[in-house]
Amino acid sequence: MVVSNAVTVQSVDRAIQIIKKLKENPDGIGVTDLSIILGVSKSTVHRLLMSLYQGGFVRQDSITDKYKLGFHFLEIADVVRENLDVRNIAAPLLNELSSITGETVHLVIRDQDEVVYIDKVESPETIRMYSRVGKRAPMHCTGVGKVFLAYLSMDEVKEIIKEKPLKRFTSNTICSQEDLIKELNLIRKNGYAIDDEEHELGVKCAAAPILNFKGNITAALSVAAPIMRIDSEKFSLMTKQVIKYSNELSELIGSYK
Repeated sequence: MVVSNAVTVQSVDRAIQIIKKLKENPDGIGVTDLSIILGVSKSTVHRLLMSLYQGGFVRQDSITDKYKLGFHFLEIADVVRENLDVRNIAAPLLNELSSITGETVHLVIRDQDEVVYIDKVESPETIRMYSRVGKRAPMHCTGVGKVFLAYLSMDEVKEIIKEKPLKRFTSNTICSQEDLIKELNLIRKNGYAIDDEEHELGVKCAAAPILNFKGNITAALSVAAPIMRIDSEKFSLMTKQVIKYSNELSELIGSYK
């Protein structure tokens, strides 16, 4: 087992070295040169290149046969940049939204089949809901999670459900694919999602999508509060404001791009 782990780490290390060398040589570099630089056989270099090629991280020039960085790095850079940018851009608006509603505001991104809270502004009220930056949560039973699901393709939604079944957290949790799809269609139509004590008893929230310049969801915004402090008028305010501010953030991110 120790030998297996060592080989795996060595392979990853060599793949990283290849990526760095390709970055340093934008015109491309051949297998022989990479073999000399890494101090390994050409067959080993070729095997690593093929793995990177299949993943879209490496491409081969059809004229020179040299290898270059693949276009998949552009997609990765775009996602990383968006996640960093959206937090900086959103910060003052999160404070405004919390001030207007008097409740806790969250900024959330998706990581595979979960959502991750990347920023928050705490409610000034004494009684608050518990949350923290870095917290992960399921997608099917949170407002922010359902917003993300609503803006994915149906195939993507079904794949996520397959990987992470619809676990029940409260009596309000949606636990059937059919009911969830109906809910997602409604969210897409209305432009916002509601978590009505679906993940945690005593907590209700309204969430809306933040879209990038391509019109794709890049983050989600929510306002959450203890159910004891919310009447229909207060929740209507929360919903209207989270939509308003998510639209403003979408415009800011779009113009920034």
